[in-house]
Amino acid sequence: MLLDVNSPLPNESLNPEDLSSSYNSAYLNRVFGVAEAFKNFPNTLGFFSGNEVIQFPGSEGVAPPYIRAVTRDLKQYIAKHSSRNIPVGYSAADVRDFLADTFAYMSCAIDGSSSDETRIDFFGLNSYSWCGGDATFQTAGYDILVQMFGNTTIPVFFSEYGCNEVKPRVFDEVQAVYGPEMTRVMSGGIIYEYVQEVNEYGLVDLNDNGTASIRTDYDNLQRQFNELDIERLQSGNSTATALEAPRCSPGLISGGSFSKSFRVPSLPSGAQTLIDNGIRNPNIGKLVEIEETNVEAEVYGSNGGVIQNLAIRPLPEDQSNTPSGQDTTGATSTGTPRGEEPESTGGAGHLPVNLLLTCAVFVGLALR
Repeated sequence: MLLDVNSPLPNESLNPEDLSSSYNSAYLNRVFGVAEAFKNFPNTLGFFSGNEVIQFPGSEGVAPPYIRAVTRDLKQYIAKHSSRNIPVGYSAADVRDFLADTFAYMSCAIDGSSSDETRIDFFGLNSYSWCGGDATFQTAGYDILVQMFGNTTIPVFFSEYGCNEVKPRVFDEVQAVYGPEMTRVMSGGIIYEYVQEVNEYGLVDLNDNGTASIRTDYDNLQRQFNELDIERLQSGNSTATALEAPRCSPGLISGGSFSKSFRVPSLPSGAQTLIDNGIRNPNIGKLVEIEETNVEAEVYGSNGGVIQNLAIRPLPEDQSNTPSGQDTTGATSTGTPRGEEPESTGGAGHLPVNLLLTCAVFVGLALR
């Protein structure tokens, strides 16, 4: 899991138009609360200290130091109250006027220190530049991204991708995202998004009657994942781990309006107490034993048939879901239309992978 510690609700994220007021102890209490809720889960991979804070003209001149401040605060809280280190990163909008400077600003080390707590551990990019089956590595600008991030000292990946200008989505970009040209620099990505909403990016419909319906987009994405060379993706890149972070300096920034100040704001009033003592009455998440592995809710394949014998298959802690070559479309579902009672299917196929996780598969993200 990669989790944003912010939310769109009032006072639960940095406000680029009023940063000094929105960066307060009440806001940090919310940030630390998310850390408390997910710190004990072994599959918590990291937290985003911010998401698309630098996006609109003007934000690039004032927001960067505050994002580094939240990164520092969250790292300090984790160090005090978590039994393990959990990386903290930033998720950027694909605004090419600001993108290179955002990456340079967030990933450099102040005073060249390897222990700089304000420096992000990974960089996410929300990009929808690859649209439809006619797009290419060049027309999508992926070649520019490889060049931009070529000397990265931290993992870089798509924190959102999956343009929906052409429907249903075919997800041809998956082969490029996980291809050799891209993976020598970048570390995969996360498809946007799981549930179908008004913006029409969903892979699955959650119906009002408690059932779920797999969309054609889901099947297309699964087929793309099934073609990946997982063994190659899991191989290490020793070159990247040997690189050192650049020292922060105004010379790293090329845009005239982008902040060149690396003076990070001090903690707001009351925040140090939260870090030292922890937040009050935290809602701390924990693992629970799974007693029932059969999925009782009906799930329909994209062909309208009920997927049979759907079940959860817990994996050992040292394993994770990977593409299996299976296809949920025909082999695991009957032809029963939605709303009708299915006939007996005898030995219907069992779905061997976690049906609901392919929207968040990305391989080779080695957080260092």
